[in-house]
Amino acid sequence: MRSIVLIAAALLSLTGCATPTSQPATASANHAGVPGMVSAADPRAAEAGAAMLRKGGSAADAAIATLVALNVVEPQSSGIGGGGFLVYRDGSGTIGSYDGRETAPAAATGTWFYRDGKPLPFSEMQPGGRSVGVPGNVRMMALAHAEHGRLPWKDLFAPAIALARDGFVMTARMNNALDYGRATGALDAAGRALYYGANGEPLPVGTRIKNPAMAAFLTRLAEQGPDSFYVGPNGQAIAAKVSGSPVSPAPMTPGDLASYDAKARDAVCGTYRGYKICGMGPPSSGATTVFAILKQLERFDMKKLGPDSPKSWHLIAESMRLAYADRGRYLADSDYLPVPVAGLTDPAYLAKRSLLIDPDHAMATAPVGTPPGAQPMAAGHEAVEHGTSHFVAVDRWGEVASLTSTIESAFGSGLVVNGYYLNNELTDFSSVPQENGLAVANRVEGGKRPRSSMSPSIVLAPDGSVRLAVGAAGGATIIAQVAKAIIGVIDWDLSAQDAIALPVLYAPGDTVYLEQGSTQVAMAPALRAMGHVVDIRSPGFKANAIEWRGGAWVGAADPRSEGGWVKE
Repeated sequence: MRSIVLIAAALLSLTGCATPTSQPATASANHAGVPGMVSAADPRAAEAGAAMLRKGGSAADAAIATLVALNVVEPQSSGIGGGGFLVYRDGSGTIGSYDGRETAPAAATGTWFYRDGKPLPFSEMQPGGRSVGVPGNVRMMALAHAEHGRLPWKDLFAPAIALARDGFVMTARMNNALDYGRATGALDAAGRALYYGANGEPLPVGTRIKNPAMAAFLTRLAEQGPDSFYVGPNGQAIAAKVSGSPVSPAPMTPGDLASYDAKARDAVCGTYRGYKICGMGPPSSGATTVFAILKQLERFDMKKLGPDSPKSWHLIAESMRLAYADRGRYLADSDYLPVPVAGLTDPAYLAKRSLLIDPDHAMATAPVGTPPGAQPMAAGHEAVEHGTSHFVAVDRWGEVASLTSTIESAFGSGLVVNGYYLNNELTDFSSVPQENGLAVANRVEGGKRPRSSMSPSIVLAPDGSVRLAVGAAGGATIIAQVAKAIIGVIDWDLSAQDAIALPVLYAPGDTVYLEQGSTQVAMAPALRAMGHVVDIRSPGFKANAIEWRGGAWVGAADPRSEGGWVKE
């Protein structure tokens, strides 16, 4: 087992058409027969996935085992109580994606988070039942397994069951999450009993944690199949927990659970300097926004400028500001409104947007564009999230899984069912349904999926072979992390490890945020001289990747995390 390394390179991106990307059947031939690998935010979860590869499992099998194991050892970030997105490249070279994003209960309305005619502050939106969406990860896993699995469904749960039954050691990262996230981590008596002492403090680092309730439920889920999550005792327990929550109860019914469906969707792909970058389309804002950042930079010689130039980061910031402006206005669940994916990724449109970037001076304000096919919409408001995990698996047949899973904020809603936390994903909706007389694209509606920044991606080299699979955690900063990693790999010829380790610049509006303690801080005066409003923020980043480099798969994990990779 191999652990910690640095975050990975390329992620998302898109074309002016949201159609599946097919490569010739021989495109995976240069990877076939090479032992597989898993990279994840926790080496124990990576080992769970690698164990499936050793048994003859596919990348899909490994990704599912990793997801379930992460639920045990990283309960603050992801798991079966939440949702996710999977971008998958099969042995024929076809790239598709799977949507396991949570949905709002049928009873939800645009004023779901209102009280006395006004939206609630996030601190009151997150804890309890009102923030919980119908979990989608289990249905997504089942859909991917049906199409790409090689091992029996039951086998994929064995590592996670053992971790929950026999125990795992509390890490420093988890202990820290239990401390800063105690408003949700300790909200439910079941969570307090698992992770906190009699004095109300998180159990110390090094404590062996056992979760018998989760072990028992995962055993049932393994034996009875994915429907047992949504129909029967578990689905009824989720609905009862949400509806009867002592904090912010909300109407969720067993029917909301039983009617949930994961969806196979076309990957959104586009080219940047000859590389094809494929990611997740709506309800994710990842693919379109990452691609816009990249494509708007294509006319600049980023390679010549290099990663140590303040001008490089100025250009990245300006492109990011433009891309995020469009993201806020147009991205939402495309099943509920027309999202102009083709327009947002149209090279001609992005070339016009690029002309707004002055190589020496910052824009006073980044304007929202009007991509082809766009309808007038308002931007709305979104909350910050911290509870996400990304992982990558490749197998001996050259298949690749890039999967991001989330429960939104740390420990989600704080509600616990059968040993796992339920998400607070509905806070990813805009808290207001209208602005300036226009409907907000990402407003709450019954059955709708909230907009996401999750950006699981696969990058293909000019010859059609896989160059990189990458993704990240950290809310809306995921997009910035992924774009930066892709630039690092493609423009600056860095390894995925080194590209992930680069400082993260985040510019979602008129303020440019630099990573505290990084080399970027020394660039602040130069950026301010170019007209930027600059702030320094502490890092909360976590990325993982696997790249094809030097004729072999090479893992990468964020040095800011406890992540690592494991070979088959």
